[in-house]
Amino acid sequence: MIDLRSDTVTKPIEAMRKAMYEAEVGDDVYKEDSTVNKLEELAADILGKEKALFVTSGTQGNQIAVLTHCVRGNEVLLEENSHIFYYEGGAISAFAGVQTRTLPSRDGAMDPLTVESAIRGNDIHEPETGLICLENTHNRAGGAIVPVSNMEAVYKVAKENQVPVHLDGARLFNAAVAERKLVKDYTQYTSTVQICLSKGLGAPVGSIIAGSESFIEKARKWRKRLGGGLRQAGVLAAPGIIALTDMVERLEDDHIHAKRLANGIRNIEGLSVINKVDTNIILVDTSEKGLSSKVYIERLKEKGVRAVSFGPTTVRLTTHHQVTKEQIDKVLFVMQGI
Repeated sequence: MIDLRSDTVTKPIEAMRKAMYEAEVGDDVYKEDSTVNKLEELAADILGKEKALFVTSGTQGNQIAVLTHCVRGNEVLLEENSHIFYYEGGAISAFAGVQTRTLPSRDGAMDPLTVESAIRGNDIHEPETGLICLENTHNRAGGAIVPVSNMEAVYKVAKENQVPVHLDGARLFNAAVAERKLVKDYTQYTSTVQICLSKGLGAPVGSIIAGSESFIEKARKWRKRLGGGLRQAGVLAAPGIIALTDMVERLEDDHIHAKRLANGIRNIEGLSVINKVDTNIILVDTSEKGLSSKVYIERLKEKGVRAVSFGPTTVRLTTHHQVTKEQIDKVLFVMQGI
Protein backbone atom coordinates (compact mmCIF):
# COMPACT_ATOMS: atom_id res chain seq x y z
CA MET A 1 0.00 0.00 0.00
CA ILE A 2 1.33 3.44 -0.98
CA ASP A 3 0.14 5.77 1.76
CA LEU A 4 -0.30 9.39 0.65
CA ARG A 5 -2.89 10.32 3.26
CA SER A 6 -0.48 12.51 5.23
CA ASP A 7 3.16 12.99 6.18
CA THR A 8 1.99 12.07 9.69
CA VAL A 9 2.33 8.41 8.63
CA THR A 10 6.11 8.84 8.26
CA LYS A 11 7.98 6.18 10.21
CA PRO A 12 11.13 6.99 12.22
CA ILE A 13 14.45 6.06 10.65
CA GLU A 14 16.69 3.43 12.27
CA ALA A 15 18.97 6.10 13.76
CA MET A 16 15.98 7.52 15.64
CA ARG A 17 15.04 4.12 17.06
CA LYS A 18 18.62 3.59 18.21
CA ALA A 19 18.74 7.06 19.76
CA MET A 20 15.54 6.34 21.68
CA TYR A 21 17.08 3.18 23.13
CA GLU A 22 20.31 4.90 24.12
CA ALA A 23 18.86 8.21 25.35
CA GLU A 24 20.01 9.66 28.67
CA VAL A 25 16.87 10.33 30.69
CA GLY A 26 15.68 12.02 33.86
CA ASP A 27 12.47 13.53 35.21
CA ASP A 28 11.54 16.29 32.80
CA VAL A 29 8.98 17.85 35.16
CA TYR A 30 11.98 18.61 37.37
CA LYS A 31 13.88 19.76 34.24
CA GLU A 32 16.34 16.90 34.84
CA ASP A 33 16.08 15.08 31.50
CA SER A 34 19.32 15.99 29.74
CA THR A 35 18.07 14.82 26.33
CA VAL A 36 14.94 16.94 26.53
CA ASN A 37 17.04 19.90 27.68
CA LYS A 38 19.37 19.42 24.71
CA LEU A 39 16.44 19.27 22.30
CA GLU A 40 14.88 22.42 23.73
CA GLU A 41 18.16 24.35 23.57
CA LEU A 42 18.75 23.23 19.99
CA ALA A 43 15.22 24.13 18.93
CA ALA A 44 15.34 27.56 20.56
CA ASP A 45 18.56 28.34 18.70
CA ILE A 46 17.22 27.16 15.34
CA LEU A 47 13.96 29.05 15.81
CA GLY A 48 15.65 32.23 16.99
CA LYS A 49 13.83 32.36 20.33
CA GLU A 50 15.05 32.62 23.93
CA LYS A 51 13.55 29.35 25.10
CA ALA A 52 11.69 26.31 23.81
CA LEU A 53 9.44 23.65 25.33
CA PHE A 54 8.91 20.04 24.23
CA VAL A 55 5.20 19.17 23.97
CA THR A 56 3.37 16.03 22.95
CA SER A 57 1.76 17.32 19.75
CA GLY A 58 1.23 20.32 17.50
CA THR A 59 -2.32 20.70 18.75
CA GLN A 60 -1.14 20.73 22.36
CA GLY A 61 1.52 23.29 21.44
CA ASN A 62 -1.01 25.57 19.78
CA GLN A 63 -3.43 25.24 22.70
CA ILE A 64 -0.70 26.06 25.22
CA ALA A 65 0.21 29.14 23.19
CA VAL A 66 -3.37 30.41 23.20
CA LEU A 67 -3.78 29.67 26.91
CA THR A 68 -0.54 31.48 27.72
CA HIS A 69 -1.16 34.53 25.56
CA CYS A 70 -4.86 35.06 26.24
CA VAL A 71 -7.32 35.56 29.08
CA ARG A 72 -10.92 34.35 29.08
CA GLY A 73 -13.17 36.52 26.95
CA ASN A 74 -10.45 37.46 24.47
CA GLU A 75 -10.87 37.09 20.73
CA VAL A 76 -8.29 35.32 18.55
CA LEU A 77 -7.85 36.37 14.92
CA LEU A 78 -6.95 33.57 12.54
CA GLU A 79 -7.33 32.45 8.93
CA GLU A 80 -10.69 30.88 8.10
CA ASN A 81 -9.25 27.48 7.12
CA SER A 82 -6.44 27.37 9.65
CA HIS A 83 -5.59 24.17 11.49
CA ILE A 84 -6.27 25.75 14.90
CA PHE A 85 -9.79 26.65 13.79
CA TYR A 86 -10.54 23.68 11.56
CA TYR A 87 -8.89 20.63 13.12
CA GLU A 88 -8.38 21.13 16.85
CA GLY A 89 -11.84 20.30 18.14
CA GLY A 90 -12.77 23.84 19.17
CA ALA A 91 -10.14 23.48 21.88
CA ILE A 92 -9.26 27.14 22.21
CA SER A 93 -12.88 27.84 23.14
CA ALA A 94 -13.17 24.78 25.36
CA PHE A 95 -9.91 25.35 27.22
CA ALA A 96 -9.03 29.04 26.98
CA GLY A 97 -12.54 30.49 26.95
CA VAL A 98 -11.78 32.65 23.94
CA GLN A 99 -13.74 33.18 20.76
CA THR A 100 -12.39 32.96 17.25
CA ARG A 101 -12.76 35.49 14.48
CA THR A 102 -11.83 34.01 11.15
CA LEU A 103 -10.49 36.07 8.27
CA PRO A 104 -10.24 35.26 4.54
CA SER A 105 -6.91 34.77 2.84
CA ARG A 106 -5.20 34.13 -0.44
CA ASP A 107 -3.39 30.80 -0.24
CA GLY A 108 -3.25 31.10 3.54
CA ALA A 109 -1.89 34.66 3.60
CA MET A 110 -4.22 37.16 5.27
CA ASP A 111 -4.34 40.75 4.05
CA PRO A 112 -2.60 42.91 6.71
CA LEU A 113 -5.23 45.64 6.21
CA THR A 114 -7.99 43.10 6.90
CA VAL A 115 -6.15 41.98 10.03
CA GLU A 116 -5.73 45.58 11.17
CA SER A 117 -9.42 46.37 10.71
CA ALA A 118 -10.38 43.24 12.68
CA ILE A 119 -8.35 44.15 15.78
CA ARG A 120 -10.67 45.22 18.58
CA GLY A 121 -10.05 47.96 21.08
CA ASN A 122 -11.52 48.83 24.47
CA ASP A 123 -15.17 49.16 23.47
CA ILE A 124 -17.25 47.71 26.30
CA HIS A 125 -19.36 45.80 23.76
CA GLU A 126 -16.44 43.98 22.19
CA PRO A 127 -13.91 41.33 23.22
CA GLU A 128 -10.30 42.45 23.24
CA THR A 129 -8.07 40.94 20.57
CA GLY A 130 -5.73 38.71 22.54
CA LEU A 131 -3.79 36.99 19.76
CA ILE A 132 -3.25 36.74 16.02
CA CYS A 133 -2.48 33.25 14.67
CA LEU A 134 -0.71 32.47 11.41
CA GLU A 135 -0.07 29.11 9.73
CA ASN A 136 2.94 28.33 7.53
CA THR A 137 2.89 26.19 5.47
CA HIS A 138 -0.88 26.30 5.20
CA ASN A 139 -2.41 22.84 5.20
CA ARG A 140 -5.83 23.42 3.64
CA ALA A 141 -4.33 25.78 1.06
CA GLY A 142 -2.35 22.77 -0.16
CA GLY A 143 0.89 23.23 1.74
CA ALA A 144 1.09 26.82 0.51
CA ILE A 145 3.97 28.98 1.72
CA VAL A 146 2.91 32.22 3.37
CA PRO A 147 5.52 34.75 2.17
CA VAL A 148 7.90 36.26 4.71
CA SER A 149 6.83 39.69 3.45
CA ASN A 150 3.21 38.95 4.40
CA MET A 151 4.25 37.71 7.85
CA GLU A 152 6.32 40.84 8.35
CA ALA A 153 3.39 43.09 7.42
CA VAL A 154 0.98 41.29 9.75
CA TYR A 155 3.55 41.34 12.55
CA LYS A 156 4.03 45.10 12.11
CA VAL A 157 0.26 45.63 12.43
CA ALA A 158 0.16 43.40 15.50
CA LYS A 159 3.09 45.16 17.16
CA GLU A 160 1.57 48.58 16.57
CA ASN A 161 -1.58 47.35 18.32
CA GLN A 162 0.29 45.47 21.07
CA VAL A 163 -1.15 42.10 20.06
CA PRO A 164 1.09 39.00 20.08
CA VAL A 165 1.46 36.75 17.02
CA HIS A 166 1.60 32.96 17.24
CA LEU A 167 2.73 30.88 14.29
CA ASP A 168 1.43 27.37 13.76
CA GLY A 169 4.56 26.22 11.97
CA ALA A 170 3.79 22.51 11.94
CA ARG A 171 5.40 22.33 8.48
CA LEU A 172 7.51 25.48 8.71
CA PHE A 173 10.66 23.61 7.71
CA ASN A 174 8.98 22.70 4.42
CA ALA A 175 8.61 26.41 3.70
CA ALA A 176 12.21 27.16 4.67
CA VAL A 177 13.63 24.37 2.51
CA ALA A 178 11.44 25.24 -0.49
CA GLU A 179 12.43 28.91 -0.35
CA ARG A 180 16.05 28.21 0.70
CA LYS A 181 15.65 30.31 3.83
CA LEU A 182 16.36 29.84 7.51
CA VAL A 183 13.37 29.21 9.77
CA LYS A 184 14.51 32.32 11.64
CA ASP A 185 13.59 34.34 8.56
CA TYR A 186 9.97 33.47 9.33
CA THR A 187 9.97 33.28 13.11
CA GLN A 188 11.49 36.75 13.52
CA TYR A 189 8.01 38.02 12.72
CA THR A 190 6.31 36.04 15.49
CA SER A 191 6.01 36.25 19.25
CA THR A 192 5.80 32.47 19.55
CA VAL A 193 5.98 29.48 17.23
CA GLN A 194 5.02 25.81 17.23
CA ILE A 195 6.80 23.29 15.01
CA CYS A 196 6.17 19.57 14.57
CA LEU A 197 9.06 17.15 14.92
CA SER A 198 6.93 14.47 13.31
CA LYS A 199 5.40 14.80 9.82
CA GLY A 200 8.14 15.45 7.26
CA LEU A 201 10.91 15.54 9.87
CA GLY A 202 10.10 11.96 10.73
CA ALA A 203 10.16 11.83 14.54
CA PRO A 204 7.57 9.44 15.97
CA VAL A 205 6.01 11.99 18.32
CA GLY A 206 6.32 15.52 19.62
CA SER A 207 6.39 19.21 18.85
CA ILE A 208 8.18 22.31 20.08
CA ILE A 209 6.83 25.67 21.13
CA ALA A 210 9.27 28.55 21.42
CA GLY A 211 9.22 32.15 22.55
CA SER A 212 10.56 34.43 25.25
CA GLU A 213 11.84 33.02 28.53
CA SER A 214 8.87 34.44 30.45
CA PHE A 215 6.42 32.98 27.93
CA ILE A 216 7.94 29.51 28.16
CA GLU A 217 7.85 29.53 31.97
CA LYS A 218 4.11 30.27 31.84
CA ALA A 219 3.66 27.74 29.03
CA ARG A 220 5.37 25.06 31.12
CA LYS A 221 2.62 25.40 33.74
CA TRP A 222 -0.09 25.18 31.10
CA ARG A 223 1.58 22.07 29.72
CA LYS A 224 1.36 20.54 33.21
CA ARG A 225 -2.30 21.53 33.53
CA LEU A 226 -3.05 19.80 30.23
CA GLY A 227 -1.39 16.60 31.39
CA GLY A 228 1.68 17.18 29.27
CA GLY A 229 4.25 17.03 32.04
CA LEU A 230 6.35 14.01 31.10
CA ARG A 231 8.89 12.08 33.14
CA GLN A 232 11.72 10.18 31.41
CA ALA A 233 10.88 11.90 28.14
CA GLY A 234 14.37 11.69 26.66
CA VAL A 235 13.30 8.56 24.77
CA LEU A 236 10.91 10.81 22.83
CA ALA A 237 13.19 13.83 22.60
CA ALA A 238 16.13 11.89 21.16
CA PRO A 239 14.56 11.32 17.74
CA GLY A 240 13.48 14.98 17.79
CA ILE A 241 17.13 16.00 17.91
CA ILE A 242 17.82 13.87 14.83
CA ALA A 243 14.76 15.37 13.15
CA LEU A 244 16.20 18.86 13.54
CA THR A 245 19.80 18.00 12.67
CA ASP A 246 19.54 15.32 9.98
CA MET A 247 16.06 15.39 8.43
CA VAL A 248 15.52 18.98 7.32
CA GLU A 249 17.34 19.10 3.98
CA ARG A 250 15.76 15.84 2.82
CA LEU A 251 12.37 17.61 2.74
CA GLU A 252 13.38 18.76 -0.72
CA ASP A 253 12.94 15.17 -1.91
CA ASP A 254 9.31 15.28 -0.79
CA HIS A 255 8.79 18.51 -2.71
CA ILE A 256 10.36 17.06 -5.85
CA HIS A 257 8.14 13.98 -5.61
CA ALA A 258 5.06 16.16 -5.06
CA LYS A 259 5.80 18.22 -8.16
CA ARG A 260 6.42 15.05 -10.18
CA LEU A 261 3.06 13.69 -9.03
CA ALA A 262 1.27 16.97 -9.74
CA ASN A 263 2.75 17.25 -13.23
CA GLY A 264 1.65 13.71 -14.01
CA ILE A 265 -1.87 14.30 -12.71
CA ARG A 266 -2.22 17.34 -14.95
CA ASN A 267 -1.94 14.99 -17.92
CA ILE A 268 -4.75 12.73 -16.73
CA GLU A 269 -8.12 13.50 -18.30
CA GLY A 270 -10.79 14.47 -15.80
CA LEU A 271 -8.41 15.42 -13.02
CA SER A 272 -7.04 18.86 -12.20
CA VAL A 273 -4.50 20.06 -9.65
CA ILE A 274 -6.03 23.05 -7.88
CA ASN A 275 -3.13 24.27 -5.72
CA LYS A 276 0.31 25.69 -6.53
CA VAL A 277 2.16 22.72 -4.99
CA ASP A 278 4.70 24.82 -3.13
CA THR A 279 5.79 21.94 -0.92
CA ASN A 280 4.60 18.35 -0.34
CA ILE A 281 0.81 18.56 -0.68
CA ILE A 282 -1.26 18.15 -3.85
CA LEU A 283 -4.97 18.96 -4.04
CA VAL A 284 -6.81 17.23 -6.87
CA ASP A 285 -10.30 18.02 -8.16
CA THR A 286 -12.26 14.97 -9.35
CA SER A 287 -15.46 16.69 -10.49
CA GLU A 288 -14.76 16.27 -14.21
CA LYS A 289 -14.53 12.54 -13.60
CA GLY A 290 -18.07 12.65 -12.27
CA LEU A 291 -16.80 11.17 -9.02
CA SER A 292 -16.96 12.42 -5.46
CA SER A 293 -13.71 12.52 -3.55
CA LYS A 294 -14.91 9.66 -1.32
CA VAL A 295 -15.66 7.39 -4.28
CA TYR A 296 -12.39 8.28 -5.96
CA ILE A 297 -10.45 7.56 -2.75
CA GLU A 298 -12.12 4.15 -2.43
CA ARG A 299 -11.09 3.30 -5.99
CA LEU A 300 -7.54 4.36 -5.25
CA LYS A 301 -7.52 2.21 -2.13
CA GLU A 302 -8.70 -0.83 -4.10
CA LYS A 303 -5.60 -0.41 -6.25
CA GLY A 304 -3.15 0.05 -3.36
CA VAL A 305 -3.05 3.85 -2.91
CA ARG A 306 -4.36 5.76 0.10
CA ALA A 307 -5.45 9.41 0.10
CA VAL A 308 -7.84 11.66 2.05
CA SER A 309 -10.82 13.83 1.19
CA PHE A 310 -10.49 17.61 1.43
CA GLY A 311 -13.96 18.42 0.18
CA PRO A 312 -16.83 16.95 -1.89
CA THR A 313 -14.64 16.62 -4.99
CA THR A 314 -11.18 17.42 -3.62
CA VAL A 315 -8.58 14.76 -2.80
CA ARG A 316 -5.39 15.48 -0.86
CA LEU A 317 -2.16 13.60 -1.61
CA THR A 318 0.88 14.15 0.60
CA THR A 319 4.44 13.01 -0.03
CA HIS A 320 6.80 12.04 2.76
CA HIS A 321 10.01 10.18 3.63
CA GLN A 322 8.68 6.71 2.83
CA VAL A 323 7.45 7.68 -0.66
CA THR A 324 9.87 7.01 -3.51
CA LYS A 325 10.07 8.19 -7.12
CA GLU A 326 9.10 4.70 -8.26
CA GLN A 327 6.02 4.80 -6.05
CA ILE A 328 5.03 8.18 -7.49
CA ASP A 329 5.14 6.66 -10.96
CA LYS A 330 3.05 3.72 -9.77
CA VAL A 331 0.46 6.10 -8.31
CA LEU A 332 0.23 7.92 -11.63
CA PHE A 333 -0.26 4.59 -13.42
CA VAL A 334 -3.07 3.72 -11.01
CA MET A 335 -4.73 7.12 -11.45
CA GLN A 336 -4.58 6.80 -15.21
CA GLY A 337 -6.80 3.75 -14.91
CA ILE A 338 -9.55 5.23 -12.77
